[in-house]
Amino acid sequence: MTWRKKLRITGLVLLAALAIFLALPKNHYIVRALIYQQVNIDDYKIFHNRTVKAGEPQPWKFHPHYNTYNFNDDQLKYFNDFRTVAYLVVKDTALLFESYWDGYGKDSYSNSFSMAKSIVSLLVGCALSEGAIKSIDEPIGSYLPEYNEGEKSKITIKHLLTMSSGLSWDESYSTLFSLTTQGYYGNNLPQLVLNQHVVKEPGKYYEYRSGDSQLLSLIVEKATGKTLSDYASEKIWSRIGAEYDALWCLDRKGGVEKAFCCFNSNARDFARFGQLVLNHGKWNNEQIIPEKYLTESLTPAEYLYDPEINKNVDFYGYQWWMITVDGHRVYYARGLLGQYIFIIPDLNAVVVRLGHERNSNKIDGHPEDIYKYIRFGIDIITQTMIHE
Repeated sequence: MTWRKKLRITGLVLLAALAIFLALPKNHYIVRALIYQQVNIDDYKIFHNRTVKAGEPQPWKFHPHYNTYNFNDDQLKYFNDFRTVAYLVVKDTALLFESYWDGYGKDSYSNSFSMAKSIVSLLVGCALSEGAIKSIDEPIGSYLPEYNEGEKSKITIKHLLTMSSGLSWDESYSTLFSLTTQGYYGNNLPQLVLNQHVVKEPGKYYEYRSGDSQLLSLIVEKATGKTLSDYASEKIWSRIGAEYDALWCLDRKGGVEKAFCCFNSNARDFARFGQLVLNHGKWNNEQIIPEKYLTESLTPAEYLYDPEINKNVDFYGYQWWMITVDGHRVYYARGLLGQYIFIIPDLNAVVVRLGHERNSNKIDGHPEDIYKYIRFGIDIITQTMIHE
Protein backbone atom coordinates (compact mmCIF):
# COMPACT_ATOMS: atom_id res chain seq x y z
CA MET A 1 0.00 0.00 0.00
CA THR A 2 1.45 3.37 -1.00
CA TRP A 3 1.90 6.19 1.52
CA ARG A 4 -0.64 8.28 -0.39
CA LYS A 5 -3.26 5.58 -0.08
CA LYS A 6 -2.50 5.20 3.62
CA LEU A 7 -2.84 8.96 4.07
CA ARG A 8 -6.16 8.95 2.21
CA ILE A 9 -7.51 6.11 4.35
CA THR A 10 -6.33 7.83 7.53
CA GLY A 11 -8.07 11.03 6.43
CA LEU A 12 -11.31 9.19 5.74
CA VAL A 13 -11.15 7.48 9.14
CA LEU A 14 -10.63 10.82 10.87
CA LEU A 15 -13.51 12.40 8.96
CA ALA A 16 -15.75 9.47 9.87
CA ALA A 17 -14.74 9.77 13.54
CA LEU A 18 -15.44 13.52 13.46
CA ALA A 19 -18.85 12.92 11.88
CA ILE A 20 -19.72 10.37 14.58
CA PHE A 21 -18.50 12.76 17.30
CA LEU A 22 -20.58 15.65 15.98
CA ALA A 23 -23.61 13.37 15.51
CA LEU A 24 -23.76 12.61 19.24
CA PRO A 25 -26.77 14.49 20.72
CA LYS A 26 -24.63 16.21 23.36
CA ASN A 27 -22.41 17.69 20.62
CA HIS A 28 -25.06 19.13 18.31
CA TYR A 29 -24.29 22.60 19.68
CA ILE A 30 -20.79 22.42 18.19
CA VAL A 31 -22.19 22.29 14.65
CA ARG A 32 -24.24 25.43 15.28
CA ALA A 33 -21.27 27.16 16.91
CA LEU A 34 -19.07 26.32 13.92
CA ILE A 35 -21.70 27.59 11.48
CA TYR A 36 -22.24 30.95 13.21
CA GLN A 37 -18.75 31.26 14.79
CA GLN A 38 -19.41 34.57 16.56
CA VAL A 39 -22.33 35.75 18.63
CA ASN A 40 -24.36 38.60 17.17
CA ILE A 41 -26.90 41.14 18.38
CA ASP A 42 -29.35 39.70 15.81
CA ASP A 43 -29.09 36.10 17.04
CA TYR A 44 -32.77 36.01 17.98
CA LYS A 45 -33.23 35.18 14.29
CA ILE A 46 -31.41 31.84 14.67
CA PHE A 47 -33.09 30.69 17.90
CA HIS A 48 -36.61 29.80 18.96
CA ASN A 49 -38.10 32.64 21.02
CA ARG A 50 -40.87 33.19 23.54
CA THR A 51 -42.74 36.49 23.47
CA VAL A 52 -42.63 38.81 26.48
CA LYS A 53 -45.89 40.61 25.92
CA ALA A 54 -46.14 44.36 26.35
CA GLY A 55 -49.16 46.02 27.91
CA GLU A 56 -50.58 49.48 27.27
CA PRO A 57 -47.74 51.42 25.60
CA GLN A 58 -46.53 54.59 27.28
CA PRO A 59 -44.29 56.35 24.73
CA TRP A 60 -41.52 58.48 26.16
CA LYS A 61 -42.29 62.18 26.20
CA PHE A 62 -39.70 64.35 24.46
CA HIS A 63 -37.50 66.69 26.43
CA PRO A 64 -37.68 70.38 25.35
CA HIS A 65 -34.02 70.05 24.24
CA TYR A 66 -34.49 66.72 22.47
CA ASN A 67 -31.61 66.01 20.05
CA THR A 68 -30.15 69.51 20.20
CA TYR A 69 -26.75 68.07 21.12
CA ASN A 70 -24.22 67.36 18.37
CA PHE A 71 -21.41 64.82 18.77
CA ASN A 72 -17.89 66.03 18.06
CA ASP A 73 -15.54 64.14 15.72
CA ASP A 74 -13.80 62.24 18.53
CA GLN A 75 -17.10 61.04 19.98
CA LEU A 76 -18.37 59.93 16.58
CA LYS A 77 -15.11 58.09 15.93
CA TYR A 78 -15.47 56.21 19.21
CA PHE A 79 -19.03 55.20 18.41
CA ASN A 80 -17.96 54.04 14.95
CA ASP A 81 -14.81 52.25 16.14
CA PHE A 82 -16.92 49.98 18.33
CA ARG A 83 -19.77 49.68 15.81
CA THR A 84 -22.45 51.30 17.95
CA VAL A 85 -26.02 50.89 16.68
CA ALA A 86 -27.93 52.91 19.31
CA TYR A 87 -27.19 55.55 21.94
CA LEU A 88 -29.94 57.12 24.01
CA VAL A 89 -30.30 59.45 27.01
CA VAL A 90 -33.41 59.84 29.17
CA LYS A 91 -33.39 62.85 31.51
CA ASP A 92 -36.17 63.64 34.01
CA THR A 93 -38.32 60.84 32.50
CA ALA A 94 -38.12 62.45 29.03
CA LEU A 95 -36.17 61.43 25.96
CA LEU A 96 -33.32 63.94 25.71
CA PHE A 97 -31.19 62.37 23.00
CA GLU A 98 -31.06 59.37 20.68
CA SER A 99 -28.97 58.36 17.70
CA TYR A 100 -28.84 55.20 15.57
CA TRP A 101 -26.32 53.72 13.12
CA ASP A 102 -25.84 50.81 10.72
CA GLY A 103 -29.47 50.61 9.64
CA TYR A 104 -30.82 50.20 13.19
CA GLY A 105 -33.60 52.42 14.52
CA LYS A 106 -35.89 53.03 17.46
CA ASP A 107 -37.81 49.80 16.85
CA SER A 108 -34.84 47.53 16.02
CA TYR A 109 -34.33 44.48 18.22
CA SER A 110 -30.95 43.81 19.81
CA ASN A 111 -29.77 40.95 21.98
CA SER A 112 -29.27 42.10 25.54
CA PHE A 113 -26.60 39.50 26.18
CA SER A 114 -25.79 39.59 29.91
CA MET A 115 -28.00 42.61 30.63
CA ALA A 116 -30.57 39.81 30.93
CA LYS A 117 -28.93 38.80 34.23
CA SER A 118 -30.02 42.12 35.75
CA ILE A 119 -33.56 41.48 34.48
CA VAL A 120 -33.54 38.06 36.15
CA SER A 121 -32.50 39.76 39.40
CA LEU A 122 -35.53 42.06 39.15
CA LEU A 123 -37.76 39.01 38.63
CA VAL A 124 -36.35 37.43 41.79
CA GLY A 125 -37.45 40.60 43.58
CA CYS A 126 -40.95 40.23 42.14
CA ALA A 127 -41.13 36.61 43.30
CA LEU A 128 -40.05 37.71 46.78
CA SER A 129 -42.69 40.44 46.91
CA GLU A 130 -45.51 37.99 46.24
CA GLY A 131 -44.13 35.31 48.54
CA ALA A 132 -43.37 32.78 45.82
CA ILE A 133 -39.77 32.92 47.05
CA LYS A 134 -39.63 33.20 50.83
CA SER A 135 -36.10 34.54 51.28
CA ILE A 136 -32.88 34.93 49.33
CA ASP A 137 -31.19 33.08 52.21
CA GLU A 138 -33.11 29.91 51.34
CA PRO A 139 -31.02 27.00 50.02
CA ILE A 140 -31.62 26.56 46.31
CA GLY A 141 -32.31 22.88 47.01
CA SER A 142 -35.72 24.02 48.30
CA TYR A 143 -36.63 24.59 44.64
CA LEU A 144 -34.13 22.40 42.76
CA PRO A 145 -33.87 18.88 44.22
CA GLU A 146 -30.59 18.29 42.37
CA TYR A 147 -29.04 20.68 44.93
CA ASN A 148 -30.33 18.96 48.05
CA GLU A 149 -27.28 16.93 49.02
CA GLY A 150 -23.63 17.37 49.91
CA GLU A 151 -21.80 20.62 49.37
CA LYS A 152 -24.44 21.77 46.86
CA SER A 153 -27.01 21.91 49.66
CA LYS A 154 -25.12 24.87 51.15
CA ILE A 155 -25.77 27.13 48.14
CA THR A 156 -28.40 29.83 48.71
CA ILE A 157 -30.28 32.11 46.35
CA LYS A 158 -28.11 34.97 47.59
CA HIS A 159 -24.99 33.08 46.51
CA LEU A 160 -26.38 32.87 42.99
CA LEU A 161 -27.34 36.55 42.99
CA THR A 162 -23.83 37.59 43.99
CA MET A 163 -21.98 35.12 41.71
CA SER A 164 -20.50 33.34 44.72
CA SER A 165 -21.99 29.85 44.33
CA GLY A 166 -18.59 28.16 43.98
CA LEU A 167 -19.98 25.98 41.19
CA SER A 168 -18.05 24.45 38.31
CA TRP A 169 -19.43 26.55 35.45
CA ASP A 170 -16.82 27.45 32.81
CA GLU A 171 -17.34 31.06 31.64
CA SER A 172 -14.84 30.88 28.77
CA TYR A 173 -16.05 32.54 25.56
CA SER A 174 -13.19 31.47 23.31
CA THR A 175 -13.52 27.68 23.22
CA LEU A 176 -16.06 25.40 21.58
CA PHE A 177 -16.16 23.15 24.61
CA SER A 178 -16.94 25.60 27.41
CA LEU A 179 -20.28 25.40 29.21
CA THR A 180 -21.02 28.98 28.16
CA THR A 181 -20.70 28.07 24.46
CA GLN A 182 -22.78 24.95 25.03
CA GLY A 183 -25.35 26.98 26.95
CA TYR A 184 -25.63 29.56 24.17
CA TYR A 185 -25.86 27.16 21.20
CA GLY A 186 -27.11 24.01 22.93
CA ASN A 187 -30.62 22.72 23.45
CA ASN A 188 -30.78 21.58 27.10
CA LEU A 189 -29.88 24.34 29.53
CA PRO A 190 -31.47 22.69 32.59
CA GLN A 191 -29.27 19.62 32.15
CA LEU A 192 -26.16 21.82 31.94
CA VAL A 193 -26.79 23.85 35.08
CA LEU A 194 -28.32 21.11 37.22
CA ASN A 195 -25.35 18.78 36.74
CA GLN A 196 -22.69 21.11 38.14
CA HIS A 197 -20.58 20.39 41.21
CA VAL A 198 -19.07 22.61 43.89
CA VAL A 199 -15.41 23.56 43.42
CA LYS A 200 -15.13 26.37 46.02
CA GLU A 201 -16.88 27.15 49.27
CA PRO A 202 -20.11 29.06 48.54
CA GLY A 203 -20.33 32.65 49.73
CA LYS A 204 -16.59 33.35 49.82
CA TYR A 205 -15.41 34.21 46.31
CA TYR A 206 -16.87 36.28 43.50
CA GLU A 207 -16.50 34.51 40.15
CA TYR A 208 -18.71 35.55 37.26
CA ARG A 209 -20.83 32.58 36.13
CA SER A 210 -23.68 32.62 33.63
CA GLY A 211 -24.78 29.33 35.15
CA ASP A 212 -25.69 31.11 38.41
CA SER A 213 -28.13 33.36 36.53
CA GLN A 214 -29.62 30.41 34.69
CA LEU A 215 -30.21 28.62 38.00
CA LEU A 216 -31.96 31.74 39.32
CA SER A 217 -34.32 31.61 36.35
CA LEU A 218 -35.16 27.95 37.03
CA ILE A 219 -35.91 28.85 40.65
CA VAL A 220 -38.23 31.68 39.54
CA GLU A 221 -40.03 29.28 37.19
CA LYS A 222 -40.35 26.60 39.87
CA ALA A 223 -41.52 29.08 42.50
CA THR A 224 -44.10 30.85 40.31
CA GLY A 225 -45.23 28.00 38.05
CA LYS A 226 -44.79 30.27 35.03
CA THR A 227 -42.30 30.54 32.20
CA LEU A 228 -39.74 33.27 32.68
CA SER A 229 -41.14 35.25 29.73
CA ASP A 230 -44.72 35.06 30.98
CA TYR A 231 -43.63 36.10 34.46
CA ALA A 232 -41.53 38.96 33.08
CA SER A 233 -44.51 40.14 31.05
CA GLU A 234 -46.94 39.93 33.97
CA LYS A 235 -44.73 41.51 36.62
CA ILE A 236 -42.64 44.05 34.70
CA TRP A 237 -42.86 44.41 30.92
CA SER A 238 -46.62 44.93 30.68
CA ARG A 239 -46.51 47.43 33.56
CA ILE A 240 -43.68 49.79 32.54
CA GLY A 241 -45.15 51.05 29.28
CA ALA A 242 -43.03 49.05 26.83
CA GLU A 243 -44.02 49.96 23.27
CA TYR A 244 -43.07 46.59 21.78
CA ASP A 245 -43.25 42.95 22.77
CA ALA A 246 -39.82 41.61 23.66
CA LEU A 247 -38.39 38.25 22.60
CA TRP A 248 -36.53 35.91 24.92
CA CYS A 249 -34.45 33.25 23.14
CA LEU A 250 -35.02 29.62 24.13
CA ASP A 251 -32.70 26.63 24.27
CA ARG A 252 -35.10 24.73 22.00
CA LYS A 253 -38.67 24.95 20.75
CA GLY A 254 -40.92 25.06 23.81
CA GLY A 255 -37.86 24.97 26.07
CA VAL A 256 -36.50 27.35 28.68
CA GLU A 257 -35.25 30.89 28.27
CA LYS A 258 -31.54 31.56 27.85
CA ALA A 259 -31.87 33.64 30.99
CA PHE A 260 -28.18 34.46 31.25
CA CYS A 261 -28.17 36.30 27.96
CA CYS A 262 -30.85 36.67 25.43
CA PHE A 263 -33.61 39.19 26.11
CA ASN A 264 -34.26 41.07 22.86
CA SER A 265 -35.67 44.59 22.69
CA ASN A 266 -34.85 48.10 21.46
CA ALA A 267 -33.01 51.03 23.04
CA ARG A 268 -36.12 52.97 24.05
CA ASP A 269 -37.69 50.00 25.79
CA PHE A 270 -34.44 48.83 27.39
CA ALA A 271 -34.26 52.29 28.97
CA ARG A 272 -37.44 51.47 30.89
CA PHE A 273 -35.55 49.00 33.06
CA GLY A 274 -33.17 51.83 33.92
CA GLN A 275 -36.03 54.21 34.70
CA LEU A 276 -37.66 51.56 36.90
CA VAL A 277 -34.45 51.26 38.93
CA LEU A 278 -34.07 55.04 39.00
CA ASN A 279 -37.61 55.21 40.41
CA HIS A 280 -36.61 52.88 43.29
CA GLY A 281 -38.68 50.07 41.78
CA LYS A 282 -41.80 52.15 41.11
CA TRP A 283 -43.66 52.90 37.91
CA ASN A 284 -46.53 55.41 37.95
CA ASN A 285 -46.44 55.22 41.76
CA GLU A 286 -46.93 51.44 41.70
CA GLN A 287 -44.23 49.49 43.54
CA ILE A 288 -43.15 46.82 41.04
CA ILE A 289 -39.81 45.80 42.58
CA PRO A 290 -39.52 45.85 46.41
CA GLU A 291 -37.46 48.92 47.31
CA LYS A 292 -35.54 47.11 50.07
CA TYR A 293 -34.54 44.32 47.69
CA LEU A 294 -33.53 46.81 45.01
CA THR A 295 -31.39 48.74 47.48
CA GLU A 296 -29.63 45.49 48.40
CA SER A 297 -29.22 44.67 44.71
CA LEU A 298 -27.35 47.93 44.15
CA THR A 299 -25.09 47.48 47.18
CA PRO A 300 -21.68 45.94 46.44
CA ALA A 301 -21.04 42.52 48.00
CA GLU A 302 -17.85 43.75 49.69
CA TYR A 303 -17.53 40.62 51.85
CA LEU A 304 -16.64 38.64 48.70
CA TYR A 305 -13.11 38.39 47.32
CA ASP A 306 -12.39 38.49 43.59
CA PRO A 307 -9.27 36.38 42.93
CA GLU A 308 -9.00 37.59 39.33
CA ILE A 309 -8.31 41.20 40.25
CA ASN A 310 -7.08 40.52 43.80
CA LYS A 311 -9.51 42.73 45.71
CA ASN A 312 -12.80 42.63 47.54
CA VAL A 313 -15.90 43.28 45.48
CA ASP A 314 -16.87 46.94 45.27
CA PHE A 315 -18.47 46.71 41.82
CA TYR A 316 -21.21 44.05 41.93
CA GLY A 317 -24.42 43.44 43.86
CA TYR A 318 -27.33 41.19 42.90
CA GLN A 319 -26.57 40.81 39.16
CA TRP A 320 -26.08 44.59 38.84
CA TRP A 321 -22.80 46.46 38.36
CA MET A 322 -21.80 49.72 40.01
CA ILE A 323 -19.09 52.32 39.52
CA THR A 324 -18.29 55.96 40.32
CA VAL A 325 -17.27 58.13 37.34
CA ASP A 326 -16.23 61.76 37.85
CA GLY A 327 -18.07 61.85 41.17
CA HIS A 328 -21.29 60.35 39.77
CA ARG A 329 -22.45 57.04 41.26
CA VAL A 330 -23.65 54.84 38.40
CA TYR A 331 -25.47 51.50 38.44
CA TYR A 332 -25.57 49.48 35.27
CA ALA A 333 -26.47 46.32 33.39
CA ARG A 334 -23.96 45.11 30.81
CA GLY A 335 -23.78 42.66 27.94
CA LEU A 336 -21.02 40.94 26.00
CA LEU A 337 -20.77 43.19 22.94
CA GLY A 338 -21.17 46.49 24.78
CA GLN A 339 -24.87 46.42 25.58
CA TYR A 340 -25.37 48.83 28.50
CA ILE A 341 -28.13 50.38 30.59
CA PHE A 342 -26.62 53.08 32.86
CA ILE A 343 -28.55 54.63 35.75
CA ILE A 344 -27.18 57.97 37.04
CA PRO A 345 -29.32 58.92 40.07
CA ASP A 346 -27.81 62.33 40.84
CA LEU A 347 -28.61 63.46 37.27
CA ASN A 348 -31.99 61.69 37.24
CA ALA A 349 -30.87 60.07 34.00
CA VAL A 350 -30.68 56.78 32.11
CA VAL A 351 -28.25 56.08 29.28
CA VAL A 352 -28.48 53.12 26.87
CA ARG A 353 -25.81 51.99 24.43
CA LEU A 354 -26.18 49.03 22.03
CA GLY A 355 -23.68 47.80 19.49
CA HIS A 356 -21.59 45.07 17.87
CA GLU A 357 -18.33 45.46 19.84
CA ARG A 358 -16.95 46.62 23.15
CA ASN A 359 -13.52 47.71 24.30
CA SER A 360 -11.62 44.63 25.49
CA ASN A 361 -9.51 46.59 27.99
CA LYS A 362 -10.71 46.63 31.60
CA ILE A 363 -10.20 49.05 34.46
CA ASP A 364 -10.89 47.57 37.93
CA GLY A 365 -13.14 44.94 36.38
CA HIS A 366 -15.08 47.37 34.19
CA PRO A 367 -14.79 47.54 30.38
CA GLU A 368 -12.91 50.69 29.45
CA ASP A 369 -15.64 51.88 27.09
CA ILE A 370 -18.20 52.38 29.86
CA TYR A 371 -16.27 55.42 31.06
CA LYS A 372 -16.64 56.92 27.58
CA TYR A 373 -20.36 56.22 27.26
CA ILE A 374 -21.12 57.51 30.75
CA ARG A 375 -19.09 60.68 30.13
CA PHE A 376 -20.76 61.22 26.76
CA GLY A 377 -24.12 61.01 28.51
CA ILE A 378 -23.05 63.41 31.25
CA ASP A 379 -21.81 65.85 28.62
CA ILE A 380 -25.09 65.67 26.71
CA ILE A 381 -27.01 66.38 29.91
CA THR A 382 -24.80 69.19 31.19
CA GLN A 383 -24.44 70.94 27.83
CA THR A 384 -28.15 70.89 27.05
CA MET A 385 -29.09 72.00 30.56
CA ILE A 386 -26.90 75.10 30.20
CA HIS A 387 -29.54 76.53 27.89
CA GLU A 388 -32.40 76.15 30.39
